[in-house]
Amino acid sequence: MGYIHFENNPLKKNVGDCAIRAVSVVMDFGWDEAYKQLCIQGFCMGDLPNSDAVVGAFLFLNGFERQSIDTICPDCYTIKDFSMEHPRGVYLIGTGTHMVGMIDGDYFDTFDSGYEIPVYVWKKGER
Repeated sequence: MGYIHFENNPLKKNVGDCAIRAVSVVMDFGWDEAYKQLCIQGFCMGDLPNSDAVVGAFLFLNGFERQSIDTICPDCYTIKDFSMEHPRGVYLIGTGTHMVGMIDGDYFDTFDSGYEIPVYVWKKGER
């Protein structure tokens, strides 16, 4: 369990597309499909496709539930800690400036973001 290098941008560009990568992981979409779906959601909301509001609305409409992160030490609890405590499930984790997709304790990103501090979590529902 832990970090898995993941770069599915079709041109391998480092373009601030973490929201698209994270959604592609948790929805099992390719990068193109995740980008398209978030653009549609963003258009409907009059917002950018990588905003927290757009990603949150898209996840909610697709069966995800936002969960709080209960911790005694909010400044020291990391994505890696979260992954170790949640070995099962599909999650999108947000830090306020970054998003990462996690499946069964493995978090997928272009760099090891495990030491970043999660602010919110979306969990795929059991529908």
